[in-house]
Amino acid sequence: MSWFMYLLRCADGTLYTGVTNDLARRVAAHNAGRGARYTAGRRPVHLLAAWRFADRGAAQRAEARFRRLPPARKLSLATQGEPFLGGPAVDGT
Repeated sequence: MSWFMYLLRCADGTLYTGVTNDLARRVAAHNAGRGARYTAGRRPVHLLAAWRFADRGAAQRAEARFRRLPPARKLSLATQGEPFLGGPAVDGT
């Protein structure tokens, strides 16, 4: 089973990063107000990018490092489809 680190843009323009093994279900949960406390009040959210990892631990380690990046670098990685910490960007997001 693949795990994903994903990047969302919230309605207020802020960015949110998380991990999941089911992107469609998780984005739907965020938009239904059940995804995370942070995104519940900032709906709708839009998936900007996702990166695939072999396991949950790798995705969580990538998320921890990704969260420390400045917003401009996060957007650059997302829009250019660059890999992050060995995780390839997922097409069609």
